[in-house]
Amino acid sequence: MKKIKLRILGLSYSQSQAGSYVLVLSEIKGDKRKLPVIIKSVDAEYIALKMEGIESPRPLTKDLMKNIIDTLGGSVEEVFIHSMVEGVFYVKLILSTMIDSYEIDCMLGDGVSLSMLYKCPITCSTEVMTAAGIFMDDDGFMTDEQKEKNHEERESTSSVETLENMLQKAVENEEFEIATQLRDRINQLKATNNEMD
Repeated sequence: MKKIKLRILGLSYSQSQAGSYVLVLSEIKGDKRKLPVIIKSVDAEYIALKMEGIESPRPLTKDLMKNIIDTLGGSVEEVFIHSMVEGVFYVKLILSTMIDSYEIDCMLGDGVSLSMLYKCPITCSTEVMTAAGIFMDDDGFMTDEQKEKNHEERESTSSVETLENMLQKAVENEEFEIATQLRDRINQLKATNNEMD
């Protein structure tokens, strides 16, 4: 599976979901698409502190997580956003020790926070970027050409064939919760297509 490297571009208050924030991740190379994600306020506050280089006088939960991982001789190597179903991002924390490596499911906000602490890459699958990525400038403006490309991208991701490919990968990776949601979405699309015929 091809991975796209991302960087944190910005953080702002969500106008659509009270009490939440929008974290914008950007492709490092390529089309420089943006991946806007909703995170909880506690995660946003922690990320904002780290972005500004401000240290908390007492260890916060993310600091505690890092202390536990460090004490056990581990390190976070990568935060991987591998899937998105019905607007929910699924993330794996790739953690290694001297003995083995592990993939641990986590919330996106926790993963990004730990990536800042460990200075490790944030990546996403091409499927996630195709489904949720937006063509826009770093300052948040879109040209007419970018708007057109965004429209084309959205049309291509809603095809049954694309979702069936994602379903097959989810089953192969034993991600059955994701597979169930994908199957339901495929059935909805097929029902809608049958009604239109």
